[in-house]
Amino acid sequence: MQELSHHILEKASALFGQLQALPLERRIETLNALRALLHAHSPFAHEPVDCVQWIPGDCLQANDYNPNAVAPPEMRLLEHSVRTDGFTQPVVVHRHDDGYVVVDGFHRQRIAKEVQDIRQRLSGHVPVAIIAPERSERGDRMAATIRHNRARGVHAVMPLMDIVTELLGSGWSDDQVAQELGMDDDEVRRFKQVSGLPQLFRDHPYSKAWE
Repeated sequence: MQELSHHILEKASALFGQLQALPLERRIETLNALRALLHAHSPFAHEPVDCVQWIPGDCLQANDYNPNAVAPPEMRLLEHSVRTDGFTQPVVVHRHDDGYVVVDGFHRQRIAKEVQDIRQRLSGHVPVAIIAPERSERGDRMAATIRHNRARGVHAVMPLMDIVTELLGSGWSDDQVAQELGMDDDEVRRFKQVSGLPQLFRDHPYSKAWE
């Protein structure tokens, strides 16, 4: 078995050496395709981070619901981190039409696209991890964004309320919102109360204590 592994590595090394003869864009495309092939045979094929792709930054667009805001000092620190340490986390995206919509990493992709020396270093590309197609519905994407933000302890309350309202209005149950967004029942109930929309309480059992 060790000999087979060594043989595969030798063949791969010889094959990969030919990549240098390709023009840059063709080399990136070929490397992306090779990573996808490796990913298909990986024991971790169900993990998006197992297959990081380098995508032209102009193919990425922001979502319209991200509740995470970064203050200028933190944004400068993020820029310094990317410039000094390089990209250590891919931007999380989902495929949409002919491009990609950012699920998490909006500020990282801004740095890659807008800071000239970094954009030049990356040849205009951004490292991305693509979420599974079955998780690409709008509600699933919104929930994924909130989970990433809340896991880091950063989210804005008002935009989050808008997201909870939209998810409930689209048919998600209180339990589903709580589970997918990492909330408890009281949090969901408070967001419903603050929203002031009576239709969100249409299935809520009211107490009859006043009778």
